[in-house]
Amino acid sequence: MDIQIAKVGIVSCSGEEIPEGTLCRLACRKVLDEHPGETVTICLPLFIAGGEEERTFASNYPTITVDGCDKRCAAKATAMLSGKPARTLLVPEILKKHGLAPPDKLRHFGPEEEPAVEAVAQEIAQAVAEVLEED
Repeated sequence: MDIQIAKVGIVSCSGEEIPEGTLCRLACRKVLDEHPGETVTICLPLFIAGGEEERTFASNYPTITVDGCDKRCAAKATAMLSGKPARTLLVPEILKKHGLAPPDKLRHFGPEEEPAVEAVAQEIAQAVAEVLEED
């Protein structure tokens, strides 16, 4: 019996200049840690620079992009380099949906940022579950 394990690639914003970029990375890390058999991370800078493994994975498996701002760098790069993402998430929309203010720290998030990290992680995990159900 051949059992194929489905995986979803998560492409996170790498924006170091905005707090939402840090929020993206922390939430994605949380989902990766909590769903190790279902998710892998795709390094956006390496993906854009021509990383063979990242591009191959993203071409063969569904991806979810998580962007910190309206520039949507992760979504645009993924669409351009490997095809349309299965889901695209935008942190400001998620925070608004959950009634949360955006963080104001660039790094060193603490307990006050945890609700925002948790809300974004929940949305990512939900998107992963939906994509895996579709496969």
